[in-house]
Amino acid sequence: MKVYLLVLALYSSSISLAQQKPIPDADSSFIDDQGTAHITRVVPVPKTVSPGAQQSLARKMPDNTPPDTLEERRRKTDAWQERVGAEAKKLYPVNIDASVIGGVAVRVVTPLSIPNGKQDRVLINLHGGGFNSDSGSLSETIPIANMSQTKVIGVLYRLAPEHPFPAAVDDSVAVYRELLKTYKPEKIGIYGTSAGAILTAEVAVRLRKLALPFPGVLGIFSGSGDFSRYGDSWAIYGLSGLKGPLQIPGTVPPDSSYVGTTSRTDPVLSPLFADLHGLPPTLFLTSTRDLLLSNTVILHRAFLKAGVDAHLVVFEALPHAFWNDPDLPESKEADQTMAAFLNQHLGG
Repeated sequence: MKVYLLVLALYSSSISLAQQKPIPDADSSFIDDQGTAHITRVVPVPKTVSPGAQQSLARKMPDNTPPDTLEERRRKTDAWQERVGAEAKKLYPVNIDASVIGGVAVRVVTPLSIPNGKQDRVLINLHGGGFNSDSGSLSETIPIANMSQTKVIGVLYRLAPEHPFPAAVDDSVAVYRELLKTYKPEKIGIYGTSAGAILTAEVAVRLRKLALPFPGVLGIFSGSGDFSRYGDSWAIYGLSGLKGPLQIPGTVPPDSSYVGTTSRTDPVLSPLFADLHGLPPTLFLTSTRDLLLSNTVILHRAFLKAGVDAHLVVFEALPHAFWNDPDLPESKEADQTMAAFLNQHLGG
């Protein structure tokens, strides 16, 4: 059953529901002959999140915002990473250097000091950005490096559409393979957000096919393991939750430029169809207004069924990859949750 949600959001938490536009009649919600639910709901800003998160959720965004061109998207995400990266570095001091590992461009994000017991380990970050831009190589690495007191290698993998699957997987594996020359596999962790979360699972499956040892820990934050199907949350939420444009049912999926000509059920592209037995401890993290909420929990269940030590943390009300916003109190909590799990399973 497909579910399309038509949301009338109440953006001011200071005004009672009685003073708002009347709630639509029950008849305005219905299920059609194909089983598709057409639903109208009134969704107040919840009191269950921080005041900062309430303000963020109340910020208006038109549903009919035209999509950026690829060039505009990349320019905006690059500028945004520089801005939030600078903010994050003030909160979480680190050193950042550009380098090349295994023939792949990377950012090396190093804490100002690393305790003796943590110098033998490293984290690999696979950034988000829809596979076609970089929306996380700074915002996803700086807090984690600082909090975990561990060097983080941010992989600047090749992007679609110029380089579809499996280019990003190949680049990530090349970095991992090179790091194996210096670090024990159990002292390496791999994590990512959104597209990077998907890549994290894809890389793990590819490592099995290459007979390479698994890393010590994985972090799959707001991701998916199935390019052939999308769950309920994809029909309900956009990138910004209950505001902004939604994916229009029946249109070309936004990931087509990454998938290319590969079968959408290929077990590396879509790890839900792969053998997941023996994968390392994995943290899944999402939120209740995340468009990839459904796909995250589906993949988590698959890990559990395969006997993996898999943990799921779901944050209230916030949208996709909210932890990339350093201004939200919940972002710090999410980063601390990630860092603690990665720390624990790297032996620290």
